[in-house]
Amino acid sequence: MEKRNFIKSFIALVIFGIGFCSCAFAANPKEDSTGKVIYLTKEEFNKKVVNIDNNSSWKYLGDKPCILDFYANWCGPCRMISPYLDELAKEYQGQIYIYKIDVDKEKELGRAFGASSIPLLVFIPKDGQPQAARGALPKAELKNAIETVLLKK
Repeated sequence: MEKRNFIKSFIALVIFGIGFCSCAFAANPKEDSTGKVIYLTKEEFNKKVVNIDNNSSWKYLGDKPCILDFYANWCGPCRMISPYLDELAKEYQGQIYIYKIDVDKEKELGRAFGASSIPLLVFIPKDGQPQAARGALPKAELKNAIETVLLKK
């Protein structure tokens, strides 16, 4: 029951944040991402972002802000923004993480975040509330979200 309440609370949180308008594995969230997007499994997600199995409330676990990109390989808009995310990972190396979650492989994470329409981008500041955007955003909008939501410049 606690897991269901957590998921409902998180989905409500994401929905309220939607107004802001996807293969390298890092072993430790404290490590620098070397300027690459990081593909996450559910197990890694539970360690680096939020443990959806054992938490009843939102508590971001990372040491830097992050973007979650919920994507699928067959999704045209997801493929369209992927190069932008690769470029932004290099540009903001050491300042943010960009995580990609394949909704076909990680169905439970996709459901937990309401990723029924992809790409779904969730911007998670180190402190504060996540904000979500659906669809293929232009690179300038992604960069603006990094600057204003994640880095608060």
